[in-house]
Amino acid sequence: MKMSALVFLWAWLGFQPVAWAKVRVVTTIETLAALAREVGRERVEVRSLSHGYEDPHVVQAKPSLVVTLNRADLLVYVGLDLEAGWLPPLVLQSRNGKIQRGQPGHLDCSTAVKVEDVPSAPADQLRALGDVHPLGNPHYWILPRNALAVAKRMAESLTEVDPSGADAYQKNLADFARRLAARQTEWERRAAPLRGVKIVSYHKSWSYLAGWLGLQELGYIEPKPGVPSSTQHTAQLIGLMKKQGVKLVLEESFYPHNLAKLVADKGGARLAVLPSDVGATPAIRDYFELGDAVITGLLE
Repeated sequence: MKMSALVFLWAWLGFQPVAWAKVRVVTTIETLAALAREVGRERVEVRSLSHGYEDPHVVQAKPSLVVTLNRADLLVYVGLDLEAGWLPPLVLQSRNGKIQRGQPGHLDCSTAVKVEDVPSAPADQLRALGDVHPLGNPHYWILPRNALAVAKRMAESLTEVDPSGADAYQKNLADFARRLAARQTEWERRAAPLRGVKIVSYHKSWSYLAGWLGLQELGYIEPKPGVPSSTQHTAQLIGLMKKQGVKLVLEESFYPHNLAKLVADKGGARLAVLPSDVGATPAIRDYFELGDAVITGLLE
């Protein structure tokens, strides 16, 4: 019997063809959700626990997030303690054995990339001082080579929890890699005038980007990641900016802008408020639109 006839018979008898259940992927930030959709496409249902316009360090641990995690087949997170203040208790409360550490449904994306800015001091000592990056810099996802590395690791994890989709995941990954290579070439061409430009950042979020595009990162408004600036530190930073000819101050869109604007104005630089995650604005719906927005923001 032909498939069309079989489907008609099922419908006549009151039955519907059974489709495979989609893999339920839960991510901590929207950029990881966007990458999961690139790799999984129609085989996955993806939800992010945070929004791109929020600070991912301090997401509100709402009961609804526990419910979301309880239903997940795969948990995907940034790692390096970025979510340490809110994710672990939610995972524990979810009572979902599939997404606990050590299980196939637990993916720490930082294991796929080369971590930068790893401190030499013990992590516990840095935490006591208020440093929110005691294991290294977790803001790695905008860098194209890291996005591709994360996508590859996602394909492996999806294949482990959904072996029947292995070919589809590899095909989708190859397509993403092809499009990413073309867009990366375009981004680097557009950003060529920025090479050698001296910058200061509010939070230590743009180091990977600076290394990729050849920006010279000379200092930070926060003396340590997550630690508020003192009057003395701010004055010293402004003095350094004037002496070194810093041209740009970079800041994520979710931080208050008053101090960064003051530092930029006093230091003779311009403030660039940049999106750091998919969903930072309604117009940034995927990884490629995030990259476009960051490059455009720097050039403007």
